[in-house]
Amino acid sequence: MVQLTLPKNSQIKQGKVWEKPQGAKNLAEYKIYRYDPDTGENPRVDTFYVDRDDCGPMVLDGLIWIKNKVDSTLTFRRSCREGICGSCAMNIDGANTLACTKGMDDIKGTVKIYPLPHMPVVKDLVPDLTRFYAQHASIQPYLKTVTAKPEKEWRQSREDRAKLDGLYECILCACCSTSCPSYWWVGDRYLGPAVLLQAYRWLIDSRDEATGERLDDLEDPFRLYRCHTILNCAKTCPKGLNPAKAIAEIKKMMIERQL
Repeated sequence: MVQLTLPKNSQIKQGKVWEKPQGAKNLAEYKIYRYDPDTGENPRVDTFYVDRDDCGPMVLDGLIWIKNKVDSTLTFRRSCREGICGSCAMNIDGANTLACTKGMDDIKGTVKIYPLPHMPVVKDLVPDLTRFYAQHASIQPYLKTVTAKPEKEWRQSREDRAKLDGLYECILCACCSTSCPSYWWVGDRYLGPAVLLQAYRWLIDSRDEATGERLDDLEDPFRLYRCHTILNCAKTCPKGLNPAKAIAEIKKMMIERQL
């Protein structure tokens, strides 16, 4: 049998079980991944009990309740609470999603929360997205033109504008990329579904004049072609988008320009 030597932090231990709030009759049990690199200790899973009669209905409401009333050291990202900013992306009940749009009523039994998978963890539920944002910047996500700038605006027909539907709505929450096995294994070279969807958003924009340059940049065995159409990305996207389809369209553009 192969003997593997795992890093110390690969062992997740049972953590603290916090007391139930006194007098509460409607409780939600939360099991939350905890990790603080400054302590040098292994990750653990703490158990909390949320008084549902004292907080909102979403998983994020429960996390905020815990931080405000039980353990102020619990660390997570959040901002808009409207499913727009993507800050509170995490793994909830086994799936990557947004804590602000995931209702506690949608989960049967214990609410189990972990950070986005296969990403370095800064602390608790906060993943390190440095590489993810750097990859997004690498595809130059802005309009690139060579013709003279118009006096008012770059105009676009309704038909061309409709081509951006299902693309511009991406909020860069990283739920799709961190659910992709290819991104898990070669995330340092494969751009991943979120960034490639963003790349296609600019490739298909009728106002952009750098299509050839953008395709040249993606023509690489790893940056684009590690997608194996597993479709985890489409299944987990909290905005209902289909990055796999966008990636397929990029591959199609690669072939068409060679004909």
